[in-house]
Amino acid sequence: MAYLITCTDKENSIDLRLSTREKHIKYLQKIKKKLILAGPILDKNDNPVGTVLIVDFDKLTSVKKFLNDDPYSKVNLFKEVNIIRFKKVI
Repeated sequence: MAYLITCTDKENSIDLRLSTREKHIKYLQKIKKKLILAGPILDKNDNPVGTVLIVDFDKLTSVKKFLNDDPYSKVNLFKEVNIIRFKKVI
C-alpha cells in the first residue's frame, strides 16, 4: 500500500531544516526500495517549507515508525504531518 505524506515545517525553521538535511537524505537512501517520491515543498521564494513523500509500506504502523525515525522528526522540524493512503495509477 502506498502512502502520501505531507509535512509542514514550523515557522522560521529553515536553519534547522538545512542543518539536518544531510542526515535526512541518508536516511531516505536507506529505504530507497520503499520510496516512490520525495522532495521539499517550496514557498514563493523557492525556500523549503515542508516535505512530500510517497512511500510503499504494508502497514500504517510501518509508515509511522519510518516517520518517527526520520532525522527531521527527531529534531522536531514539523508542525503538521498528514498521512493519506495513495494509489499509484501511472
